[in-house]
Amino acid sequence: MSEINKFIGHYISGKHYVDNGEKIDIFNPCNNELIGILSSATDKTVKKAVDEAEKAFKSWKNIPVSKRVSILFNYKNLLEKNIDGIAKLISSDLGKVDEDAKAEIRRGIENVEYACGLGETIKGEYNKNISTSIDSWSEFEPLGVVLGITPFNFPAMVPLWMFPLAIAAGNTFILKPSEKDPLSTLLLAELFTKAGLPDGVLNVVNGDKSSVEYLLNDSRIKAVSFVGSTPVAKEIYNMASKNRVRCQALGGAKNHALILPDANIEDSTKQIIGAAFGSSGQRCMALSVAVVVGEIKDNFIKELVKQTKKLKVGLDINDSNSFGPLITKEHLEKVKYFIDLSEEEGAKILTDGRDILKSKNSVKGNYLGATIIDEVKTSMTAYKNEIFGPVLQIIHVNNFIEGLEIIKNNNFGNGCAIFTGNGEAARTFTSEVDIGMIGVNIPLPVPSAFHSFGGWKDSFFGDLNIYGPDGLRFYTQRKTITQRWPSSNNQNSKINFSMPTNN
Repeated sequence: MSEINKFIGHYISGKHYVDNGEKIDIFNPCNNELIGILSSATDKTVKKAVDEAEKAFKSWKNIPVSKRVSILFNYKNLLEKNIDGIAKLISSDLGKVDEDAKAEIRRGIENVEYACGLGETIKGEYNKNISTSIDSWSEFEPLGVVLGITPFNFPAMVPLWMFPLAIAAGNTFILKPSEKDPLSTLLLAELFTKAGLPDGVLNVVNGDKSSVEYLLNDSRIKAVSFVGSTPVAKEIYNMASKNRVRCQALGGAKNHALILPDANIEDSTKQIIGAAFGSSGQRCMALSVAVVVGEIKDNFIKELVKQTKKLKVGLDINDSNSFGPLITKEHLEKVKYFIDLSEEEGAKILTDGRDILKSKNSVKGNYLGATIIDEVKTSMTAYKNEIFGPVLQIIHVNNFIEGLEIIKNNNFGNGCAIFTGNGEAARTFTSEVDIGMIGVNIPLPVPSAFHSFGGWKDSFFGDLNIYGPDGLRFYTQRKTITQRWPSSNNQNSKINFSMPTNN
């Protein structure tokens, strides 16, 4: 374990900072070797971070948009130059394969690019002579100190969904990353300082639930963005609402793909495999259920199993893997439990990822191979829960309507997809399904940075989605000004008690 990573603390006002809080061990999930000891933030440290952010806001909010954006351009360039180093850290404390880690960073950089266009997107609305000699306009002002709480599975991308746009809009930011893999997130903050960001505008506080509770109860926090599991998302949303803090809380998912008989089997199976097993299935947009319609099922399953057996997992070299390990031993046991339970409840295991545990290459790591479970019923416990691992469940239905109803009846509403060559079926599907993000022959319908990301039902709590146009509105508040400059010869002194109108 290197001395650099031995003690991992916080990043406050442009400096690394280690306190004497509770210690949390950080392990490389590829081999479970200790790579760092996290010093969890004390209340004093959390307060220091908010103090610095509050102080920085007083000047940062008045920095011209052009200057803020120029710093963001510098930051984008630094991120691109350091993509290899950031990816290496993601691989070491999350176990993500190299290309997947780099793709995560690239997707985050797209959101920095969107924030660089703030001068255009934050323009207000203006009407001259909205009424006689009256002009009216709206401005979008920053909120103040805002908070981001991010998950372990995308330690670079999800923070980049949040703080670049919030900071571009004139806010200052407190980031609380996952305590399981904070190394790459700390580097993101350090690079922003090198890009010219003033001290205190972005601060990283590492810790556990107690740090989050302190932050949510600090009256200076004006908004909170959260990405994680549904139970925690509900808890964060309720706590924030109680304290009158604006909140967007993104929860879990159970994403379905509906495969119609006219779908291209070879293409759809490859698409589904990538979406189901990429990132070890540890992503909220993972495609975890394939709903297969009618007579296509035998050919679909045959091709699916054939392609899945080609996947490489459990090897010691990250860039040789199709995907890497699960984040912790505890999470590995949880995913195995759902596979075991599926068998007990009558489902059929077609490819068994548990077999990899017998391999000498996976003895030390938290590896689990790609698992396909057939003959799944919606009444099964494993179906009702988000497994969050490399597990694909298959449900057979007789027709399009049956498949549509299964997806509509699920409590989650994050993402879904349809695979078909029929435009009418695709149009009906996108109109009828009550899901936030929908793909047509696209298994991971994650919107580009020019749109916004967010699900429905138990997958999202709040009013405004994350990043894109909704993200900008989330991190700003509208101020509307109405003004009149009466002419000097206006001698009308009549008092008007009526509600103002345009007459």
